[in-house]
Amino acid sequence: MKIQYLGDSKDSFKWDYHDYLTNVIGYNFLNILLMMTPDDKTNDGKTKPDSFPARSEIIQFCKNLRSKRDLSVIKHLPSETGANYKVNLHNPEIYITKRNRELYFSELPKRSNQIIFLDPDNGFEPERKYNDKHVRYSEISTILDQIPSNSLVSVFQHFRRIKFVDDFSRIKERLSGVIASVYVTAIFWHQLMFVLISKSEAVIKRATEINKEYATLYPIEIP
Repeated sequence: MKIQYLGDSKDSFKWDYHDYLTNVIGYNFLNILLMMTPDDKTNDGKTKPDSFPARSEIIQFCKNLRSKRDLSVIKHLPSETGANYKVNLHNPEIYITKRNRELYFSELPKRSNQIIFLDPDNGFEPERKYNDKHVRYSEISTILDQIPSNSLVSVFQHFRRIKFVDDFSRIKERLSGVIASVYVTAIFWHQLMFVLISKSEAVIKRATEINKEYATLYPIEIP
């Protein structure tokens, strides 16, 4: 994630969906791994938050993020929507590199009833070489090994010139290659997909039901 992305249309989908998911599933914590990388000179991050038809309070939340450029504002998400869960930013001051990745993904809170959201710039590592903009499949395994089985991991996945249905199928295959008894579901809109992962089949079944409920409210798709 880059500071320049704060408050754009992807942020609007991101925060509306994760607030809805955390609230409806009844979990107490949304633990966010921002996976920060430096801003660049591209025009990325300039789309307006209302390009995604989020709730009005989410649109205002994203406008505040854009104007303040302050990561700590993210922690106020549940108070903006009247939800009861808490937000934790895991190592928000660290910019992720190949040298500090092992440390970055360590010492996660071992709370039950938590969603861990990973926000890499691009999403999962590609077939060949990864960089700071990706999360590795082995790192998902490391995360799942640290947390209770009823936890839910969500991963940001940007469109990579493959139909989301096909990309999701490949992601599931690669996850199964490094993690035993893993369950996966997903939701996508425009150029953005969120992949949900758990070691609990019941948790993923419930998350899939919630995704279907969310799809009745917004122009999103489920692969």
